[in-house]
Amino acid sequence: MRLRLGIAALLASVSLSSTALAQNAIDLRVGKLEKEMKAVQRTVFPQGVPVQPESGVAVPGTAAGSPATAPIADLTTRVDALEKSLASLTGQIEQAGFRNREQDAAIKKLEARLAGLEGPSEAVTTPASILPTAKPATPIAKPVTPATTKPPVVATKPDANRKALIAAVEIPATGDAAEDAYSYGFRLYTAKLYPEAQTKLKEFVAKYPSHRRYSYAQNLLGRSYYDEGKPALASVAFYDNYQKMPKGERAPESLYWLGQALTKLKKLPDACKVYAELGEVYGTKLGADLSAKAKKGRADAKCAA
Repeated sequence: MRLRLGIAALLASVSLSSTALAQNAIDLRVGKLEKEMKAVQRTVFPQGVPVQPESGVAVPGTAAGSPATAPIADLTTRVDALEKSLASLTGQIEQAGFRNREQDAAIKKLEARLAGLEGPSEAVTTPASILPTAKPATPIAKPVTPATTKPPVVATKPDANRKALIAAVEIPATGDAAEDAYSYGFRLYTAKLYPEAQTKLKEFVAKYPSHRRYSYAQNLLGRSYYDEGKPALASVAFYDNYQKMPKGERAPESLYWLGQALTKLKKLPDACKVYAELGEVYGTKLGADLSAKAKKGRADAKCAA
């Protein structure tokens, strides 16, 4: 009898010892799970929003009439399920981080390719088309007035000799104010009084933009700059006449003189474009004299045949 009691006590002691060991092992696993879950929460919820735990983890049910699972065994089953869920969640986070890194790398490569394709924008110096009725095959360069160059003005106090020269130019008085204004500018140009001629011609084109002499006056303004030794200002005047009045009587002549001014400025490729434009737009409408001048201009600019 005593032997049986001793054995029972020994078994009970062993059972209690096993239970305590199992409990300790579970406590360690639960503590580890809590730490890992907190780490996952910091990764998924950087703003500190906690994960709301579920009310419980499903465990396999027991058949009706069978004894309930021991508390430690049930707890062990639930901890196993939690560990599996945590492992799955951690794997998903690692995959998402890997995909994000790949996307960032792809975006950086795309940005680098776009930066290589986008070069510095080039300043456009040639108009696409000038004539409203004919599209030139080769666009010409628009002259640009140097920033430091200003149109000459008439001296406020000309010397006696200059005054005498100006006074010697007769001011027309036919009763037609527009014709008289143009004629006076022309006479000043003929007398080589270029600054005075420029002043009068600019006044004319500003006051009479629709007059039949507009093309004449604008072309003559360019000639006065050119003959005075100012090809940059001359090129602007010639180009404006051709652009604004391509069908004007002096438009072909302005285009020819534009080529001459560009040649003076050492812009030979642009001068060749101008001469090509002259031949294409006006062709047989050019007189023999202007055609011969254009041919020589092409030779001077070393244009390709």
